[in-house]
Amino acid sequence: MKVVNKPFSKIDGKGLVEGKPVYTDDLAPKDALIVKVLRSPHAFAKIKKIDIKIAEKVPGVECILTYKDIDRVPFTRAGQCYPELSPYDKFILDEYVRHVGDEVAIVAAINEKAAIKAMKLIKVEYEILEPVLDLEKADGHLSLVHPEKEIFSMADIGFDRNRNIACQVKLELGDIEKTLKECDVIVKGTYSSQAQAQGMMETQRAFTYIDTYGRLIVVTSTQIPFHVRRILSTALKIPESKIRVIKPRIGGGFGAKQTANAEFYPALVTLKTGKAAKIIFSRKEVFIGTNSRHAMKFNVILGASKDGKIKAIDMIGLSDTGAYGEHSQTTIGAAAKKVLPLYNKVEACRYYGKALYTNHVTAGAFRGFGVTQGTFAIESAVNELAVELNMDPLEIRNINMIKKGETTKLLNMTTKDWGNRPMYMDSCMLEYCVSRGKELINWSEKYPRQKISSTKVRGVGMAIAQQGSGLPKIDMASATLKLNTDGFFSLLIGATDLGTGSDTILAQIAAETLGVDLDKIVVYSSDTDLTPFDSGAYASSTTYTTGNAVIEAAKNMVDLICEHGAKYFHVTKDDILFDGANITNKVTRKFISLGDFSKKITYNELFTQLVATGSFIPEKNVTPYMAGFAEVEVDLETGKVEVVEFVGVVDCGTPINPKLSKIQVEGGIVTGIGLALYEEVKYDSRGRLMTDTFMEYKLPTRKDIGKITVELAEGYEKTGPYGAKSIGEVVVNTVAPAITDAIYNATGVRVRDLPATSEKVFLKLMENTFK
Repeated sequence: MKVVNKPFSKIDGKGLVEGKPVYTDDLAPKDALIVKVLRSPHAFAKIKKIDIKIAEKVPGVECILTYKDIDRVPFTRAGQCYPELSPYDKFILDEYVRHVGDEVAIVAAINEKAAIKAMKLIKVEYEILEPVLDLEKADGHLSLVHPEKEIFSMADIGFDRNRNIACQVKLELGDIEKTLKECDVIVKGTYSSQAQAQGMMETQRAFTYIDTYGRLIVVTSTQIPFHVRRILSTALKIPESKIRVIKPRIGGGFGAKQTANAEFYPALVTLKTGKAAKIIFSRKEVFIGTNSRHAMKFNVILGASKDGKIKAIDMIGLSDTGAYGEHSQTTIGAAAKKVLPLYNKVEACRYYGKALYTNHVTAGAFRGFGVTQGTFAIESAVNELAVELNMDPLEIRNINMIKKGETTKLLNMTTKDWGNRPMYMDSCMLEYCVSRGKELINWSEKYPRQKISSTKVRGVGMAIAQQGSGLPKIDMASATLKLNTDGFFSLLIGATDLGTGSDTILAQIAAETLGVDLDKIVVYSSDTDLTPFDSGAYASSTTYTTGNAVIEAAKNMVDLICEHGAKYFHVTKDDILFDGANITNKVTRKFISLGDFSKKITYNELFTQLVATGSFIPEKNVTPYMAGFAEVEVDLETGKVEVVEFVGVVDCGTPINPKLSKIQVEGGIVTGIGLALYEEVKYDSRGRLMTDTFMEYKLPTRKDIGKITVELAEGYEKTGPYGAKSIGEVVVNTVAPAITDAIYNATGVRVRDLPATSEKVFLKLMENTFK
């Protein structure tokens, strides 16, 4: 291959280093009204009275909007397939506020000073209600987070507002009770993973204006421009044809921008005043007013034979969706659907998952999307089973994990039947990932522990994981290629580059298929008026789904070039050869360069411009895999845990760009380390988020992550673009269970509730000392 599987630097990399790319705020009109949102100080309350008279008199204030000024339309902010699997339980403004940080009023002024002053002068009288703050007490709580009757779900997801249930997922294979009775060994455990903030550099932001045709233009930092258009259409009650959404350069997302958040407020102001308006969320607003990873708790029962064969898995999950049910069903479902198939030899499996409303900050999408939480629970339980059976964790995986050429009945699980349509794991390299990771971490010498000194000990641990590559028969992507004069191509894609390098990767795929150099591809992405439809940057879909659409578009372009080349040479299409540089008449051997050809067909002959489009929807669940290995050092006097090294071996099929792929793995491992050891979400007794700045919410720095070793398995997925599968999310999932098992192997301390902070480890060490 000429361009694919080569380590090109990002096509926008130099510009990024030089500070040239323009982000949302850079593009906003200088005279745009500044929009601010007044937010609730209470976890749960009803607005009895709201007085804006004094605030409206502040010089420079253009408008102030409350729930009384806005049509009461339920919708979901989740950027998902349509109809969404999230309840329509949100109003732009409502008389109820359901978490500290929920929206109360919208203020627009000519400058920030006036907007903030007016916001402080709004007087609100609240009726304080009893909040739901305990996930395990939410079902059946006397308080209903959503007492309103207008909210609904467009799909059957087990939604029951009268029990504070956003959704339920029930799955079953075989006779679980019978199989558990037949097992020699039973392991039970409860595992909890906390909410986790995405921590992207650019906060949520958007600006809006009315164009010369009277259409609402929304420029926003989003992962889901086409979904944002639909969501705004629903919430604002205006046709999609009257809305255009433009995505400029994005300063990171990690899932936070798969939910529409900022766009509503300037849009309302623009519709009200006719003037351009913008909103920039502060970092505190991101913490208290947007979304985070779902906190989840799982009860897991594993049943196995004496020789280590896992025969039964019984799993019950609770998910804290917070005040609104965005992404609730898909995350609690993915916690099983994309985890349990790892152990495809079980005789019986049962899963019940339930996402519950609380008066916490809303949860949403975050890299890993429920699979991270489910993997922590299952992999931790499997590691405990290995201890119970006195087996090496690698040995128990080799006995039970899915392998190349095997089938699983679990990959196409539905709420009615897991066993319908078995899938074949033709491209699974998990077995290699485990064996290679063992070598790289030097497992045979280090397992289970090494004593470093009288106060410090090291341990190693491991875990395996899988994810997906888009959503089969749900996600869809399109791509358009345009041949320009001088022989270069415009690639128009609706896919969204979050900083992941997807623009570069899709350009590589186009160049490879066309047979041209990478610099012949100019990428334009994510404008709902100009670029073709794409579901968005989520579900690890871009390389696989959009990449296949790009191949289809490029093949169609080659066909057009040959067709018009035949007209140019007055021969049949079968007599034409296009090699990326020249169009050749195979009979006479005469040729014309692509550059000259493009000029001639535009200016002198044929008078046409060649445009080709391709679309793709995944037909099967294409699964990337990872084996993760952690070595940690624990200070026995303080409980401090340091990651000495983390090894990740990933099966992403054939990487389109190995350099960018390895960077994805490294970044995902860092996210996992933060989840495992540092990032802790804390609420006070009234439901106020206390970790609402980077001073309180601890993200790992370079000093905290130790050595990271990454290797990519040499795999090939026949349905993927040039053999590729996804890599964006799977790389997070093994980290926490591998680290907590390494802590156990080092100290005998088992942490089942993340994060494994120094305090938790120290207290457990003290418990063991005084037993």
